[in-house]
Amino acid sequence: MTRRTDWAEYESAASGAPRGRGIAGGDGPAVGGDTEYDGITEGTGPEDGDGARAGGSRDGRPRGGRGRRRRTSGEAPAADGGASSSSRAEREEPPADPVERARAICLRLLTGTPRTRKQLADALRKREIPDEAAEEVLSRFEEVGLIDDGAFADAWVESRHHGRGLARRALARELRTKGVDPTLIDAAVSQLDSEQEEATARELIARKVRATRGLDRDKRLRRLAGMLARKGYPEGLALRVVRQALEEEGEDTHLLGDEPF
Repeated sequence: MTRRTDWAEYESAASGAPRGRGIAGGDGPAVGGDTEYDGITEGTGPEDGDGARAGGSRDGRPRGGRGRRRRTSGEAPAADGGASSSSRAEREEPPADPVERARAICLRLLTGTPRTRKQLADALRKREIPDEAAEEVLSRFEEVGLIDDGAFADAWVESRHHGRGLARRALARELRTKGVDPTLIDAAVSQLDSEQEEATARELIARKVRATRGLDRDKRLRRLAGMLARKGYPEGLALRVVRQALEEEGEDTHLLGDEPF
């Protein structure tokens, strides 16, 4: 029978858990190192008691490895700069219970950046967390709002459209790769209407069209329209926006057809 413990400490820790060195800030789930705890200690460093940095005195003369560190009464010297080897081993040792391990992994990942349920499930599977323990933790995290694929999708659309100029088709494709439910994807990308997409496409072309000056007209058309296509814009919209931009620069586009680029 799986041991259950109090969830409160994990739910309250989600917004304040310390950032680990192995947390990936990118798009995919990642856990650094081979253990769930990387043993990072804060505030440790080679510094002597009077505030001067180790390796040199206040008058600039080297200590030659004999620098002293002021210790409080009863404190034993430690080889690692303040943390004993036994206490550091305790910090680095992962929980034995798979449910506890799953909670720790998920909290570390969620501290770095929002994640979808699938991303967290993939991370737990990679760490060989049993399916039963993973399901228990993921379901509980959804119940308390630590996992919210709908909110994730909304924020993704907002960020990637305004930050990268991606259109609805490209945004939906990215969300599918992250395991978001199709219903949630449709709701998220519906934030963007056709007018907003066209306005963003024009802004993208306005920034890129100057870089194509001096090229053959057909090559400019293909290059600019291809850029929009890679960002998920429909072919008809891309051709219309690019042709208008070229006409504003004096290019004669009336002989250009609507062939695919």
